[in-house]
Amino acid sequence: MPIMTGQQYIERIDALKTYISLDGKVVTGKVSEHPAFKGIMQSQAKLFDLQHQEALLEKMTYESPTSKQRVGMSFLQVMTPEDLVKRRHAAREWALSSHGFMGRSPDYMNTTLMALASAADFLKEKPNCFPEHLLKFYEYARENDITMTHTFIEPQVNRKRYYYEDEEVTIAAKIIGKTSEGLVIKGARLLATQGGITDELLVLSTNGYDEGKGFGFSIPSNTKGLKFLCRQSFVGGPSTFDHPLSARFEEMDAIVVFDDVVVPWERVFYYENVDVANQFMNVSGFQAYGLHQVLSRQIAKTEFVLGVVQSIVDTINIGEYQHVQQKVVDVIVPLETMKALLIKSEVDAHRDMFGFIRPDLSTLQVAIQIFPKVYPTFTEIIQQLGASGLMSIPTEHAFAADEGDLEHYLQSFKDKGEERVKKFRLAWDLTMSSFGTRQTLYERFFFGDPVRLSSLLYQSYQREHLVQRVEDFLKND
Repeated sequence: MPIMTGQQYIERIDALKTYISLDGKVVTGKVSEHPAFKGIMQSQAKLFDLQHQEALLEKMTYESPTSKQRVGMSFLQVMTPEDLVKRRHAAREWALSSHGFMGRSPDYMNTTLMALASAADFLKEKPNCFPEHLLKFYEYARENDITMTHTFIEPQVNRKRYYYEDEEVTIAAKIIGKTSEGLVIKGARLLATQGGITDELLVLSTNGYDEGKGFGFSIPSNTKGLKFLCRQSFVGGPSTFDHPLSARFEEMDAIVVFDDVVVPWERVFYYENVDVANQFMNVSGFQAYGLHQVLSRQIAKTEFVLGVVQSIVDTINIGEYQHVQQKVVDVIVPLETMKALLIKSEVDAHRDMFGFIRPDLSTLQVAIQIFPKVYPTFTEIIQQLGASGLMSIPTEHAFAADEGDLEHYLQSFKDKGEERVKKFRLAWDLTMSSFGTRQTLYERFFFGDPVRLSSLLYQSYQREHLVQRVEDFLKND
């Protein structure tokens, strides 16, 4: 099938009957009707419906090279600089739909798979590697508009640089056997955002020294023995007045447990090859393409934050104060910086060793330094501007029963009481609710440890020619 509709997405996920455990109870019935998943699945469904709007069809989709049907633009392999622009426009459209709060909207994982498939040649003629399996799965995902979550990291048992797990105790997922059907996987991995509400789970081992942990594969979310053990839900409630963000965009995070899961051979991309496991993500365009999509989302989110900030300023009429103006500018500057870096990454794009065009990685590595640092500052700015107004936020039911007191005493310079509280409840849900604080933590570590990301930039950024300029200058006395 080509691009699917939102209703098809919901029906497909409900039909899987994936093993999902939440608060100690296994989810039964339709997961799309469960309070913890209903809002996010409805929001995700809207993304798929956008692809069918006539005005957005050319922006959100392209003609498949195999089926000739319309498929999602986030699967597009980048052959020209113009393809990068097309991908950016599509990513922005989906990001605007969720205002950047859905970090695992389908285009993120579609981009990941596209990047890996574009580098499939790296796997050729290497032991225990199957590039043809990766390419076949990429085509399957593209032609069926498959949704995916992923797990890239191991449980935090011991964060020592060189840690070898006790062979008698399996915690981190590893290969414990091989059969005629496929690999047998046992153990756990972290941290599957949207775990249980996608068609597939993509599993990639990205570092390590244990052959049993060097693998890459994808399996259906309802595979026998596969479990998604969820954290506490941060959905505050179904009311979009009381919980305007969490009621719509709360993406569940889950521990993934493999209880002797059999991964069919045709779904295995590589196994028991530590060198490939350690190199493939870096050799592929995962970082460059992934950051290109991520930055598009972060820009949309920062725009929304700026809108919230300015709404507070306007509502309580504090725009004349210079310290307030400075706080607003502290959102504007990173916003415009990220927008400029995104365009620069496309201007400086180059053709990689596999024949595809990649956005400039160094530029995007600079960009990813910004958002994890400024996002916590954004929440502080909103808290400082909103002050006690972020606590004077009665509920929707309170206003329904109000006899005029709330409307009168909570009015502002610009708004009536209910309108004012609605804006401040949005600011509260963005910065102070369990959903909001999770967003802050999520953005701090979205693409990895910020210190490690800085180290990668330090190691990869070309500076030798600048040192040479200094030395040449000193020689010309």
